[in-house]
Amino acid sequence: MSWSLKLGKVAGIPVLVHWTFFILLAFFGYSAWSESQDLLVALRGTVFVVALFGCVVLHELGHALAARRFGIATADITLLPFGGVARLKRIPEKPGQELVVALAGPLVNLVIAGTLLLLGARIAAPTGEQTSTLTATIARVGFWPTLLLVNLWLFFFNLLPAFPMDGGRVLRALLALRMDYARATRRAASVGQLLAIGLGLLGLTAGNPVLMLICLFVWLGAEAEARQVEMGAALKGARVSDAMITDYRTLSPEQNLGVAVDWLLTSTQHDFPVQDEEGPAGYLTREDLLRGLAERGRDAPIRDYLQPNLESVEADGPLGPAWDRLREGTKGCLQVTAKGRPVGLLLADHIGDYVRVRTALQGADPRGPRPKA
Repeated sequence: MSWSLKLGKVAGIPVLVHWTFFILLAFFGYSAWSESQDLLVALRGTVFVVALFGCVVLHELGHALAARRFGIATADITLLPFGGVARLKRIPEKPGQELVVALAGPLVNLVIAGTLLLLGARIAAPTGEQTSTLTATIARVGFWPTLLLVNLWLFFFNLLPAFPMDGGRVLRALLALRMDYARATRRAASVGQLLAIGLGLLGLTAGNPVLMLICLFVWLGAEAEARQVEMGAALKGARVSDAMITDYRTLSPEQNLGVAVDWLLTSTQHDFPVQDEEGPAGYLTREDLLRGLAERGRDAPIRDYLQPNLESVEADGPLGPAWDRLREGTKGCLQVTAKGRPVGLLLADHIGDYVRVRTALQGADPRGPRPKA
């Protein structure tokens, strides 16, 4: 993931931290100091946040190691201000596998809580004292009991039957035992969105902005998961050659940006392969083209703004993995080759058009339009 720093590896899996995580640490440390005017209290609260995110890493590692048992590799684990993400290189193929992978993370939190309990951490009995902040809770309950409590909360929260929480994946896996994967995903997403509506109404009634943010988080996560799986189902069985464009322009690094502008305005092509006498020299993106126009105008040479190393994909390869490369990477296009020779371009926008056309054709009446009565 871009804008992330590598902390190291755990079980051979890279662990990254997004730069915004450090903003969270600084904000929490400053808030704790402002509240207590005590540097030791602020330091203890900050260390607690680090310990909490250590538990998040172990949670994601649980998913990754469970996936490894089924031959599924994990690209990396990334810490974000709102949690962590283990990027599996593919989703489990069988419902039973997804069920195991989804449950592995929350079970890690349960094991952490149980370990803390065995080591002597105890949750204090509730009192009338208000603990509206994390530092106040740590001061009243204690560092380790609070960590135990938070891990229990993570266990139950992650098992809510809604995407993107693990409970949504558990529900989908159970539904997929009785129906196809795409339909199970849509059903699980609908359950999650109903839960989101309930949380939103509860938050609105109670005046709780946190519940309303969770509502939005769950709603968007459910919709994103459903669309991603529906896209994968639509691409199943398709080849790269089915969605590539063959009518495209190749530019020379010695040409000026004005040539690319003219082609951009008279076609649907946004990214341009650049080739010199020795072969591929890179590619020119629409963003770099506009940047060059703003800096130096139409007469600037293309060679000053091209990106190196236009990646390629085989024409007879599956379209799904190629779509994943475009969606997860920073490249706007891929060069399509057949026996080492360029034969087309693969664009993310064009794949979307291909899926819409294919879906429409799959839903059409094979007998053709029926006459009106």
